[in-house]
Amino acid sequence: MRTLPTLPFLAVLAAPVAAQDWPMWGRDETRNMASPVTGLSSDFAPGKFKGTSDDIDPATSKGVLWIAKLGSQSYGNTTVAGGKVFAGTNNDVPRDPKYQGDRCAMYCFDEKTGAFLWQVNVPKLGTGKVSDWEYLGICSSAALEGNRAYFLTNRCEVACVDVNGLADGNQGFQDEAKYYAGKDPTGKERPPVELSSTDGDILWLFNMIDECGVFPHNITASSALIAGDRIWALTANGVDYGHVETPAPNAPSMVVLDKNTGSLVGEEASGTGHRIFHSNWSSPAYFRGGGRELGIFPGPDGVLYAYEPNPVMADDGLAVLKEAWKVDCNPPHYRVKDGKPIKYATRYGPSEILGTPIVYDGLIYAVIGQDPEHGEGVGNAVCVDPSGKVVWSYDKINRSLSTGAAGNGLYFIPDYSGFVYCFDAKSGALKWRHDTKGHIWGSPLLADGKLYIGNEDGYLTILPAKGELEKEDVIEIDMGAPVLSTPIAANGVLYVQTHTHLFAITKS
Repeated sequence: MRTLPTLPFLAVLAAPVAAQDWPMWGRDETRNMASPVTGLSSDFAPGKFKGTSDDIDPATSKGVLWIAKLGSQSYGNTTVAGGKVFAGTNNDVPRDPKYQGDRCAMYCFDEKTGAFLWQVNVPKLGTGKVSDWEYLGICSSAALEGNRAYFLTNRCEVACVDVNGLADGNQGFQDEAKYYAGKDPTGKERPPVELSSTDGDILWLFNMIDECGVFPHNITASSALIAGDRIWALTANGVDYGHVETPAPNAPSMVVLDKNTGSLVGEEASGTGHRIFHSNWSSPAYFRGGGRELGIFPGPDGVLYAYEPNPVMADDGLAVLKEAWKVDCNPPHYRVKDGKPIKYATRYGPSEILGTPIVYDGLIYAVIGQDPEHGEGVGNAVCVDPSGKVVWSYDKINRSLSTGAAGNGLYFIPDYSGFVYCFDAKSGALKWRHDTKGHIWGSPLLADGKLYIGNEDGYLTILPAKGELEKEDVIEIDMGAPVLSTPIAANGVLYVQTHTHLFAITKS
C-alpha cells in the first residue's frame, strides 16, 4: 500500500458540502438517487454533430450551459461539489498529447464554464478483458469531500486525490510521474512523464490486488462511500476469464479504509468469495436510524448483507466486519428447480446485486441483475427493514443494473429490459410501469417533481414523479449517443452524461 504522510492541514481546508451539490454516487450515503434541486429543464436540445465529426455545434443546442467532450466510453458517473465537476471516461480523445492509446481517466471540470481543469490518467493493467477490459475507462464515480476526491481506478485501487490537481503543488504520494507513465507491452517501465498543472495530485493509493489478494473480473467499477472517517468500497473480486472458478475465493468482496491515510480498517469475511456468480461491481450504502448504523453490502451471490460499522478481530488476526443480518434477494425458485440448482446466467436462474441498494424512510431497497452481456432474464425487487426482515418483494421485474430513487412515498426502479416501475414505497404495490423501448444501464434521477432516465438508444425519458402516469406526460429527448450513465442535478443544473459528452443543462 502506498500512503501519504500525516497531513493535518488538509482537515483544516475541508468545508461542508453545499446543500445542492451532488458529491458522490447517490448524492449521499443513502445512495437514494433523489435531489432537492428545483427549476430543472425538461425542454432542451443537446445540439447536432458537426458533419461526420464527434464535435457538437453549440449553436444548434437549446438550454445547454456548456458541453464537455469525454472519451468514447464513459461509465464513471458525474459528481459535483465545491465548484468542480468530475466524470470518468477513457482516453480515446486525449486531453493531453503525452497520454496516448488505451488508458483510463477521471476528468475534473469547472462547474460554471465546463473548462477542463485536470485529470488523473491511469495506464491499463495489461491483463486485457479478464481484469481491465479494453477501452472501458474509469467506471467509478468520484466521492468528493472538502479538498479530496475518492474513486476506484481500473487497476483495482482506491485512490484519494487533491481536488485542485497539481495546480497547488504535489502533496502526499510523490510518484505521479512514474505512475502515470505505466509500462510498455513487454512489461518494462516507461520513462516518467513530465507533470503539469493539468495532472492530478494523488494523495494515497490502496492497491486491493497487492493488499487483499483480489482478482478483479473485467473491470473495477465500485463507487466509494464516505461514512464518517471511513471509505467503504467493493473490490471487483470475481471469476476467471472462462467463468469456471474464482481464482481468489478468500479475498474480500468489500473493504473499509481510513479516509485520511488509506490504511485498511476492516474487510468483509462472510465467505462471499466462495459464492461469487460473476464479480462485484456494485457500491455499498449506509443506514442510520433508531440509534443504529449499518454498512449495506450488495453481495455477488445475490444476498443483501448488513454489517456493524466497527470491525472485530478474527482468530487469524484480520479485522473483519461483523455481519448483522443477510437477506437472499433471489426467490427460492430462481435458485432451485425440481431439487436441482439452476445454473447462473440462464434466463430463469439466480442473479447477483448490481444496482446499489438505497435507504429511504427507514427501509432498504435492492434489486438483482447481471452483466448486460448475459442478456435479459428474471429479476426481483426487495424492500427490507433495519432488522433484516423482508417488508415486500416483487418478482415481475426483469434483471436490473440500476439504483433506485425514492420520494413522496414512491419508489422508482428501472430494469435492463427498458421498463421503469413505480411502487408504493411502503407496501410494494405497483402504481405504473413505463416502457422506454431501449435497454437501461443507468439509474433514475428524482428531482423537481420529475424522473429522468436514459437508455442505450440515446433517449432521455422524463416522467412525472407521481403515482399516476398518462402517456401525454412522457417527454423523450434524443441525446445523440447512448446514455448509460445516470442524470444528476446540482445547484440548479441538470447534468446528462452520454458515452461521449457531458451536458450541463439549464432552463433556456
